[in-house]
Amino acid sequence: MHTKIHSDKAPAALGPYSQGISTTNRLYISGQLGVDAATGKMPDEFAEQAALVMRNIGFILAEAGFEFKDIVKTTIFLSSMENFGVINEIYGAYFTEHKPARSCFEVGRLPKDAKVEIEVIAEK
Repeated sequence: MHTKIHSDKAPAALGPYSQGISTTNRLYISGQLGVDAATGKMPDEFAEQAALVMRNIGFILAEAGFEFKDIVKTTIFLSSMENFGVINEIYGAYFTEHKPARSCFEVGRLPKDAKVEIEVIAEK
């Protein structure tokens, strides 16, 4: 059995999908963009977008009763690998001891012309 997870603190899904789906001990978070849920706006700067992505992931984790330490795998999509160092710095602040498995790709284009998107798998 699975449960749809929705946090009003994170931006709504842009299409026919859920922010997250949880099973008994696992949480799948759909790719998150750097959108501020309160304003619906996305900043132009990469670092600001990345910070919002991580914040939005935190809101969805909390809604499902999970924490950053429960994350086992992330996939990062970047509009440019030139931002690889910046994402490592921002992302790394959330994973000082626990470091989940991770993939990182440069892609041609992201929804809303975002500069970064991150999807997550967490497990208790």
